[in-house]
Amino acid sequence: MADVFTFPEGFPFTLLDVSGYNEQPFDVSADLLTASGNILCALVLGKRFDHGDTRFQHLQTTLKNLGAEIVKWRCPFMTYIPIVQDPAAKLRIYSDEVRQFIREEIDLHRLNLDPENPRDFIDYCLLQLDQQDGGGTWLKEDNVVYIVQDLFIAGIDTTAATLTWVMLYMILYPEVQQKVQAELDCVLGATKPSLAHREQLPYTTATIMEAQRIRQISPMMFMRQADESTRLRGFDIAKGTHLILNLRSVHMDPVAWPNPEVFDPSRFLDADGKVVNNPPSFLPFAAGRRNCLGEQLAKMELFLLFSTIMQHFTLKVPEGAPTPSTQGIFESLSMTPAPFQLCAVSR
Repeated sequence: MADVFTFPEGFPFTLLDVSGYNEQPFDVSADLLTASGNILCALVLGKRFDHGDTRFQHLQTTLKNLGAEIVKWRCPFMTYIPIVQDPAAKLRIYSDEVRQFIREEIDLHRLNLDPENPRDFIDYCLLQLDQQDGGGTWLKEDNVVYIVQDLFIAGIDTTAATLTWVMLYMILYPEVQQKVQAELDCVLGATKPSLAHREQLPYTTATIMEAQRIRQISPMMFMRQADESTRLRGFDIAKGTHLILNLRSVHMDPVAWPNPEVFDPSRFLDADGKVVNNPPSFLPFAAGRRNCLGEQLAKMELFLLFSTIMQHFTLKVPEGAPTPSTQGIFESLSMTPAPFQLCAVSR
């Protein structure tokens, strides 16, 4: 991935700067969605969009609507509701719009493709298509379109939702926020955070992991189907049975996580203060052969964006505002907090 994509100069502050709100209350979720969307666009399209770009805004809205329709298909019974004559109609409409956007970008890439200097994921795919010379058919342009669509669906909303949860818990647990900032100040000073700093910032990393544990953006994973009959922990599972992983039950299991509703990053630190990698009962990116392919990119984004925000701002509940709820809602593919506002005070 490093051969294809390099984070831009000044990243991530160039993609997410909330100083323009002048310490006034605002909803951070839209800015986080734009930032995560631009990161993926830089990787896939080789460019980022201005925050007010109407074409980019339309893409974000379409992806959000598409995610909401996909969520409905987690519940097969929707097909049998009489008033829903064609439950997949909107799903097809939004999918077509996203694919049209991608095809337009592919056409633009073809106009100035330099085989010696590929710029992004689409360029590499186009070069592969050209190299096949009609002799190989394992990759077609339609495949590229669908791959990019999957990257957009799985990689934008999910990262933004996770970061929104982290921001919420920072204003609810100011003592945790202070510990994160103290660690950043001690290790970084005025230096910009980089991926090389991750091992030196264990509490910062653990805070992100605790947010992923306590509020899963996908508490009920996508449905799978048993390929053959089997027996698991005393239960007989017949071939063809539809299975859904209840991730919430894993992350909120009091046996694995004492007082699971308490936000406590120290759960992910060992006796030496180092991060406990791959702890049992922690599956934010699922597991097995079908786990999240974008896990490593997501971890990089989360770390860089979160550490940069914490380095430059202290987040607070607006004066006189009620305490935000930690109950999640589904407006799209990921579970997000109910709308809330915060103030970002420059440090």
